[in-house]
Amino acid sequence: MADEEDHQETELSDNQKIDIAKWFLLNSPPGEIQYVAKDLRSVLRDDNAYQMAASEAFPFYNKTHIISLQFPDRSGDVLVSSFSEISEDEYLDPRTAQVGKIDHVKQICTDIRPAKDEELPTPYIEEYRCALDAEVCKYVAEAYPKGVCSVYCISGKDVEEPGSDFELVVLITATRLSPQNFCNGSWRSIWNIEFMDELQTVEVRGKMQVGAHYFEEGNVQLEAQHECKDSTMFQSPDDSSFSLANIIRHHETEYMSSLETSYSNLPDSTFKDLRRKLPVTRTLFPWHNTMQFSLTRDITKELGIEK
Repeated sequence: MADEEDHQETELSDNQKIDIAKWFLLNSPPGEIQYVAKDLRSVLRDDNAYQMAASEAFPFYNKTHIISLQFPDRSGDVLVSSFSEISEDEYLDPRTAQVGKIDHVKQICTDIRPAKDEELPTPYIEEYRCALDAEVCKYVAEAYPKGVCSVYCISGKDVEEPGSDFELVVLITATRLSPQNFCNGSWRSIWNIEFMDELQTVEVRGKMQVGAHYFEEGNVQLEAQHECKDSTMFQSPDDSSFSLANIIRHHETEYMSSLETSYSNLPDSTFKDLRRKLPVTRTLFPWHNTMQFSLTRDITKELGIEK
């Protein structure tokens, strides 16, 4: 009798259900949170617990993944991020000077309004922001077929003339969703650009994040990130923007190349390290001549159907 009681399933509390549901939502691969949410809702069978988990997880997930949502009138896109956040459900698009109202759980923009003056930088800062935005747009159009970018002023937006420091941030996000081919992926990069007037330099800090999920007859996920630093001279808006766009282009291209090199070497390095040095046969695996192993050849020989 005691054994039966020990093996009885313990009912989870509402808080435990919410925490577990949030974990699954927050760890959803790129572009797949809606699928995870649908399955969670059917498993939980508790709308209150699901709504609580979703209301907390979706905003954080959307901002972390820097999702791009189209305005209802198709006049532009708004990036959902901590840098564009005006309030809990309002996000600024500086390119069109509009603020979008976001439904985080449905991941749609439901309404737009003109940005207020205090939500936008001064004309002096806007000149730098706009010039950098134009150069980054050119780069993103070349490098990311479905990429979206935006430039925000996150410090010193009230500066009206030379003599003070200010900081811009460049966000670049691109997703490639192909669930019919069992793979989804995303690219996110954040570039903090600090203009220091007294030193006449511009300090650049970049963070690049790559996420990929391949799930045909399996479940393989990649999460990689890289950080870097650089600098350039404090120049006119056009000259500064050209230099900064080249810095971003250089570091992102270099990181992508390093990723390609790393994964092309997987069979020769990483997979070797995963295998036991000396198998149970006590014979080393002949990596120098793997062509001698052929399952198809062995089967055809065994069945006597060799050509």
